[in-house]
Amino acid sequence: MILIVDDDKAVRTSLNLLLRKSGFDTAEAADPEEALAVIGKNTPSLCILDMNFSRATSGEEGLGLLRQIKKKHPDLPIILITAWGSISLAVEGMKLGASDFITKPWNNEFLVTSVKTILHLSRQDRTPESTVCDRTKLNQLYNFENIIGIDEKLLDVLSVAGRVSCTDASVLILGESGTGKEIVAEAIHANSRRSNGPFIKVNLGGIHTELFESEMFGHKKGAFTGAIRDRIGRFEMAHDGTIFLDEIGDLDAASQVKLLRVLQDRSFEALGTSIPRTADFRLISATNRNLGQMVSSGHFREDLYYRINLISLHLPPLRERCGDIPLLVQQFVDNIRQLYERPDLRVSTAAMNWLKTLPWPGNIRELKNLVERTVLVTTRDTLEIGDFQAHYKLSPRQAETITLPAVGTVTLEEMEKSMIERAMQFHQGNISKVARSLGLSRGALYRRLEKYGFPYETSQ
Repeated sequence: MILIVDDDKAVRTSLNLLLRKSGFDTAEAADPEEALAVIGKNTPSLCILDMNFSRATSGEEGLGLLRQIKKKHPDLPIILITAWGSISLAVEGMKLGASDFITKPWNNEFLVTSVKTILHLSRQDRTPESTVCDRTKLNQLYNFENIIGIDEKLLDVLSVAGRVSCTDASVLILGESGTGKEIVAEAIHANSRRSNGPFIKVNLGGIHTELFESEMFGHKKGAFTGAIRDRIGRFEMAHDGTIFLDEIGDLDAASQVKLLRVLQDRSFEALGTSIPRTADFRLISATNRNLGQMVSSGHFREDLYYRINLISLHLPPLRERCGDIPLLVQQFVDNIRQLYERPDLRVSTAAMNWLKTLPWPGNIRELKNLVERTVLVTTRDTLEIGDFQAHYKLSPRQAETITLPAVGTVTLEEMEKSMIERAMQFHQGNISKVARSLGLSRGALYRRLEKYGFPYETSQ
């Protein structure tokens, strides 16, 4: 049963008809007291709450009711309805635990989709078996064949991705560059009811502000200088499918407002026309930025953040799932075997173990590039540590991945010993290379090796 809370009878009647036509049972409440009474007698599966039902308090009474409901029924999903000019109320409501928000005038199809999505996710949360952390079970339930790995952190992400793929929930994929955000987005689409529809990829970081509307909404011939023919925008291309907005954290303020508008009701206007167009699409976004911090600093709209972030997935960096490196390397090598007709190509155990010790600031993309570079210039079939070392380039970002110990937990000598030890392992005891990497003369390095008891070959 869905409870509709609104002081406007016309709104309640409209929502009643819409939801009942979609197969839902409904109940109504015209004020907070009636709403709490209904919930007390028969807890609904979902509540649709109009934030502006009390004009005298500018929505404060709606926020107060939301707090009371969440205090007694924290797991009850609530969808907020508000006017465009009062989205700040919806944002406050999302902070208090609301599941989603819809703006007036609402799009009927979008509202029903939101209700179905929230109810589906709510049922999954109450299912004890909802968390699947076994790769074999995941492979039986979903198609994740393009995602390599068995690390527990990755499997947790895939479990959630699989469960939300059958909904139309907006998904925000977070993670460092090179962690595979686009591949996960493609997998969610492939496992969804929209899998036969288009998957439209858009790199927002590569779209200039002045071209945003043309790229995303399309334009008519003659809309501006150079518009020699009609153009379909990306949202229209994504109709009945999924649109993947990569690097959404790079979107400028003006474009953020335009994006929020189309996400509210799935309608837009192509440049050069005032005729509204609609599109039915599923939204997946991704960024390597910290959107939470950007919201706090005012660089990303809070209302847009909540609109795109119904479900968030955080992909772990490769350094936190180094056990998957051999699987990834093997996959890359298998592909190269076929591409370059080198059936005997393999990576030695020692080289594989060495690859697992590297920080990989560029993550999977960096690992793939290293394997490919090494294979292209190496003639022998078994790749050793030296083959990879010759093509491994230390990135300036590597310094950013080093975490210094807390003050007072380690001495300067212990830090020096640790750095020398890591350099000796990385360069396989080559004194010249170790000395250069540490900025020491060979004599200074020898003295420290003797001081800390490191074995070494003086002939190097």
